[in-house]
Amino acid sequence: MDDLLDDKNFVLYCAKNYLIDRHYTTEDFLEDINRIKYIKKLITRYIENNELRERLILNHIIVLNNCFGATVTNKILYLKLKPQWKYIMPFLLFLSIHQEVIYNVGDESKVCIDYSDMDENIFGKLKKL
Repeated sequence: MDDLLDDKNFVLYCAKNYLIDRHYTTEDFLEDINRIKYIKKLITRYIENNELRERLILNHIIVLNNCFGATVTNKILYLKLKPQWKYIMPFLLFLSIHQEVIYNVGDESKVCIDYSDMDENIFGKLKKL
């Protein structure tokens, strides 16, 4: 079973699951996990102003997936962006890296993902790419 991920062990969990095998620096690692903040800002902009920068969000999620793998990427995005999850789901589905179940996130031992709640507008825009 997956290790528990919560706000207290977030950085350690990410470091343990960092898949980059080249020589990287602490700055590289921090830059990669800061992509979550950028995604949050872009989703907030979409919610508030209906301005969607779907390619930029896709790029950030692709980099996270390359750094951590699909399972860990879903887990860290769910932990940090749970209130925006319905906006994140279309991107994960589009990239075929979505998880049906996420284990041990915060105080939840098992999260079954309901894709019927996702933002259909975003999914429609992604299908046009």
